[in-house]
Amino acid sequence: MNRRTFLKRSFGSLITLIGLSGGTYFYAKDIEPNLLKVTEEPIHFPNIPAAFHNFRIIQFSDTHIGFHYDLDQFKELAIKINQLQPDLILFSGDLVDKPNQFYWDDRIVEILRSMNAEYGKYWIYGNHDHGGYGTEIVKDIMEAGEFSLLQNESVPISKDGSYFTLAGIDDVMLGKPDLNKALQNQQENDFTILLSHEPDFADITKNYPVQVQLSGHSHGGQVRFPFIGDLYTPPYAEKYVQGKYDLHPNFNLYVNSGIGTTRLPYRFLCKPELHMYELKSE
Repeated sequence: MNRRTFLKRSFGSLITLIGLSGGTYFYAKDIEPNLLKVTEEPIHFPNIPAAFHNFRIIQFSDTHIGFHYDLDQFKELAIKINQLQPDLILFSGDLVDKPNQFYWDDRIVEILRSMNAEYGKYWIYGNHDHGGYGTEIVKDIMEAGEFSLLQNESVPISKDGSYFTLAGIDDVMLGKPDLNKALQNQQENDFTILLSHEPDFADITKNYPVQVQLSGHSHGGQVRFPFIGDLYTPPYAEKYVQGKYDLHPNFNLYVNSGIGTTRLPYRFLCKPELHMYELKSE
């Protein structure tokens, strides 16, 4: 940790202790975590096929069910996702907070299955999915919920005789990510979207023929302050924390702030977020 980062976090932690012990505590714990925002992002690239003009993709991430986020809230999220009428639904990892302590039952499967998208539902592992001996059970639950896993692999999303490539890698922290393997079936000039739980992986992705990376993991920092920004983000989400990053003329990174919380049950100036992307053919 460099001196600037140390001072930022020390000063921010002091503000947090003062602020969250006062009037903002109730807001950060009980109000903002429930203020879901929908971030609309048009995606423009010349190799997006005309058949996918206005194609709607919903990304949600980091639900961390079980840590101050329950199945009733998850059901409301599913209803909201369906109201947005997605063509494609993507989940970028961390379904429950502690898989080895979570009470798994059919209800979570029913909620996952209730999400509707004509062109499919896909997901990737996050670090909490692999952690707590969750690798196999989370995979089984997501499969039962009709979500298809992308673990160092890709699929064509086809419409009206055209397609684009959707790829996903294994979790960077606790998995075995292999981008070369994930893109092995990619054809030249394919429009390609990559799912990577950890956003900082974008520094590798930008050297590959990928136009868009969608990530989560950072929670946007969860607690943010004016002029300071985020106080803490986990490894591999320290450089790219929230929002859109233009890292190359032909490569964009989008970092979703997540739905749930972890470690601390607070959100401050960092609302839970759904991303709604619309592809724009040029």
